[in-house]
Amino acid sequence: MFEPHARNVATIKNDLLSGLTVALALVPEAVAFAFVAGVEPLVGLYAAFLVGLITAAIGGRPGMISGATGALAVVMVSLVASHGVQYLFAAVVLMGIIQVLAGIFKLGKFIRMVPHPVMLGFVNGLAIVIFLAQLSQFGAQGEVGWLTGSFLEDSVIDIAWMKGNELYLMLGLVALTMAIIHFLPRLTTAVPSSLAAIIVVTALALGLNLDTKTVGDVAGIAGGLPTFSIPSVPFTFETLTIILPYSLILAAIGIIESLLTLRMVDEITETHGSSNRECVGQGVANVVTGFFGGMGGCAMIGQSMINVNSGGRGRLSGISAALFLLTFILFASSLIEMIPVAALVGVMFIVVIGTFEWSSFRIMNKVPKGDAFVLVLVSVVTVLTDLAVAVIVGVIVSALIFAWEHAKQIQITKLEDQDGSTIYKVHGPLFFGSTTHFLTQFSPKDDNRDVIIDFRDSRVCDHSGLEAIDTLAERYMNSGRTLHLLHLSDDCRKLLTKAGNLVEVNVIEDPKYFVATNA
Repeated sequence: MFEPHARNVATIKNDLLSGLTVALALVPEAVAFAFVAGVEPLVGLYAAFLVGLITAAIGGRPGMISGATGALAVVMVSLVASHGVQYLFAAVVLMGIIQVLAGIFKLGKFIRMVPHPVMLGFVNGLAIVIFLAQLSQFGAQGEVGWLTGSFLEDSVIDIAWMKGNELYLMLGLVALTMAIIHFLPRLTTAVPSSLAAIIVVTALALGLNLDTKTVGDVAGIAGGLPTFSIPSVPFTFETLTIILPYSLILAAIGIIESLLTLRMVDEITETHGSSNRECVGQGVANVVTGFFGGMGGCAMIGQSMINVNSGGRGRLSGISAALFLLTFILFASSLIEMIPVAALVGVMFIVVIGTFEWSSFRIMNKVPKGDAFVLVLVSVVTVLTDLAVAVIVGVIVSALIFAWEHAKQIQITKLEDQDGSTIYKVHGPLFFGSTTHFLTQFSPKDDNRDVIIDFRDSRVCDHSGLEAIDTLAERYMNSGRTLHLLHLSDDCRKLLTKAGNLVEVNVIEDPKYFVATNA
C-alpha cells in the first residue's frame, strides 16, 4: 500500500537531483552564449532561468530543459552590434508572440514532416557541435572563446591553447569526470552520476589546491533578481522593420530546435509531448524574458539529455533546475565559481557520446543512398551553419529525392480491346515530377478513334497532373480522337471539378464529374 508513495518520493528526489545537475551545467553555457550574443553574462543567465522555468511549467514536454542557446545567439549578435541590447529585448518579445501564434494555429504538427534521416543528421551534427563547443574551454587561463555553431569561428581559432602541465591536468580531470559518470551507476543510482562527478572533481581540485581553470575564471555570475522593464526602443514602424526579420528567424530556429529536441526526448522516454503546447510555452517564456532583461532561448538538447539521463522525467526537474540557477546567481555564486571547468566539460563529453547516433555508421550501407546522403548532409550543414538551416536543407533535399524517385515510378501500358479502342493503363502517381515522362508515352496520331486512359493504378496528385491531362486531351481533340478517362479517384475528380475551365473538360464524357466513371 506504500508503493505509490515511495515511487512519488523517488520521482521527486530524482527530479530535484537531476535539476541540480542541470543547473550546474547551465551556468557556463549561459555565460558562453551571452558572450556570443555580445551581451552581459547576467543577460544569458536570466534567460536560462526565466525560459527554463516557464517552459518547464507550461510547455509541452516534461523533462525537457530550455534556456539560452548558441543557435539563437549567433543570430542575435548582429542586432546587438548594430542597434544595442534594448532592440534585442524587443526582438525577443516579438519572437515570443510569433511562437505563441504558431502554437495557437497548430503549426507544430508540421514537425512530422521532418524525415528520419534528417533527425539522425540533426542529432549527429548537434553532438559534433556540442563537442566542438567544449574545445574552447581548453584555452589558457584568461582566454575566453566560444564555439557555438561553426568550427570556423574566429574567436576559437585565435585562442591561445593550453600547454604542458596545465593541459595534462585539464585532460586528467575531464577523464576522471567521465569515468565517474560511466562507472558510478554500476555501484549506485541514489545520486545522479553527473552530479557526483562534479562534486568529487571539485572537492579534489580544492583539496589538492590544483591550479586549473574554474567557472569563476570565465565570468562572475553574482547578481540580483531580474526586474521588469519595457525595452527602451521607439515604438515606431521603423523599429518594427528593424526587429521583425530577426524575430522571425529567431522564432523559426527556436521552434525547430525545440520540437526536434521534444521528439528526441519522446523517443528516449517512450512518452509523448505536445508540439503545439511547446510552441505556446516557448513563446510565453520569450515574451516574459524580453521584459525582464533576458536574451531569450529555446530547448537545449545537451541539458535535456543530462536531465533525462540523470533521472529527471517530470516538470519538477526543469523547474528545480531554473530555481537552483537563480539560487546560484543570488546566494551561491562564490561556490559555483569554484567548480573546475574540466568537470563540466567532462559532463558535456558524456552527453556527446550519448547524443551521437553511432548506429548511423552501421546502417549507412543498408539504407537508400538518398537517405544516407541526407544524413551526412544535415550533419555537415549543422556544424558549418546552424541547426535550423540544416533541418530546412535536409527537408528540402529529402523532398526532392522523394519526388525524383517517384517520378520514375510512372509506367504506361498500351493495348487494344475487342471493340477496337486504344487503351492506356497508367501505373504510378501523376504529379509535377512525372508529367514529362507521362506525356511522352502517348501517340495520338497512331491511336484508334476511341482512346481510353485507365487510372485504376494511378493517382493524379496536383495541378501539374491536371495540366498534363489537359494537354493530352487537347492533343487528342486536335487529332480527331475521342478521349475517355476511367477510374479516376474521388480526390482527382474533385481536383478536376475545382479546376473548372482551367482544364478542357469538354473532351471528357461524364455528365456529373466531366469524367467517365464506368469501366
